[in-house]
Amino acid sequence: MTFTHRFDPTTLREYDIRGIVGRTLGEADAYAIGRVFGSIVARKGGATVAVGRDGRLSGPALEGALVQGLVASGLRVLRMGVGPTPMLYYLDRAREADGAIQVTGSHNPPDYNGFKMVLGHKPFFGPAIQELGRMAATGDVVPEAKGSVEEVDIAEDYVARILRDWDGGERALAVVWDNGNGAAGEVLKRLVSRLPGRHEILFPEIDGTFPNHHPDPTVPKNLTHLIARVRETKADLGVAFDGDADRIGVVDDEGEVLFGDQILLVLARDVLATHPGATIISDVKASQVLFDAIAEAGGRPLMWKTGHSLIKAKMAETGSPLAGEMSGHVFFADRWYGFDDALYAAVRLLGVLARAGVKLSDVRKALPRVLNTPELRFDCDEARKFAVVREVAERLKAAGAEVDDVDGVRVKTADGWWLLRASNTQAVLVARAESVAGEAGLERLKEALAEQLALSGIAAPDFSGAHAGH
Repeated sequence: MTFTHRFDPTTLREYDIRGIVGRTLGEADAYAIGRVFGSIVARKGGATVAVGRDGRLSGPALEGALVQGLVASGLRVLRMGVGPTPMLYYLDRAREADGAIQVTGSHNPPDYNGFKMVLGHKPFFGPAIQELGRMAATGDVVPEAKGSVEEVDIAEDYVARILRDWDGGERALAVVWDNGNGAAGEVLKRLVSRLPGRHEILFPEIDGTFPNHHPDPTVPKNLTHLIARVRETKADLGVAFDGDADRIGVVDDEGEVLFGDQILLVLARDVLATHPGATIISDVKASQVLFDAIAEAGGRPLMWKTGHSLIKAKMAETGSPLAGEMSGHVFFADRWYGFDDALYAAVRLLGVLARAGVKLSDVRKALPRVLNTPELRFDCDEARKFAVVREVAERLKAAGAEVDDVDGVRVKTADGWWLLRASNTQAVLVARAESVAGEAGLERLKEALAEQLALSGIAAPDFSGAHAGH
């Protein structure tokens, strides 16, 4: 029987395959992913693919179809079941699999689902995803064969491996964890039961309808339960995860949110104590405070493109022991495997605090005070978005401005910096500004950005919502 399949083009994204179940994504797509990805693995001489899923209601059907596609390509499937995405990445490493696929909608609403893929222990993304789509459309697959399935329980090994790197001694921290009904629930219970201190888990039940709040810890309103509980119990900190636990959110002992770059800074200072001169990577959306502080701590700051797959690839290339993004992805290659793992990052953060014996709020308050806008996302035609950024960059360079164009255009001035980049996954432009010169400086940065957008025929976004202290 010949095989061909056409994906909805909106599902083939830069970093993964993702869509709305029943509208742009279904079981036929899952089978096709298994059939084509399995063929890619087989042609490289591979034989084994690890598969897991998060707790979404559509997960069992999609994962079942995916496994069928892999088996039909003659592969052996290591079937992990429900758990966080980083646990699947760990299974991939622990069992030396040739590839891995997690069925997950990450932090998207409940009706979404998707597939995060790894090939040869490296992210499978960008052109590789487009090629997968082309292969499906043309039926470019290996002859049908009969593979096999092995049910694997890796949770105990995964928890034990994380705890092997606990370096906080016996200091008893009080920690509130917000699982947000995400896929980490069962693993998190095992993990915290073996850490010293007092631990409380909010919403530990894995529930794909996410009845308590949306599972995205970078959005402050999703942290209201955690903030309230940290303050009520006078905890040392609060930790939150997204739906598949590859992204972390942190709240300090005063209930104030630490942003992704602030979390990375706390971890970077610790890593640089044992890796002096090491390269620490963050994305173009991160504060200048982070890059300056890395340099002050004896590290080499590297600003890189936004996107977890792109950051992971750059880490491997540079030998960086630590990287992170504003979105809450944290990547440890120091003692760990270089993939984004919020559970592991949390344990390392707790270790830093336990050894330092300081309050997380004191660390936050000691950082330079800046004013910045939130990340502003505004519509721009798919065919136009990259051209707009290119036009802005060319004009500014011609005018002699200080421009970094590693990912979009980031412009540094005496007032601070502003950023404009095109989203890799949506028909939107993304902007951000950060001032070291107070409100007046922030206004000048906004005006400069708005002026450049106007020159390219684009209306400026709504700039309201600048906030202090980060």
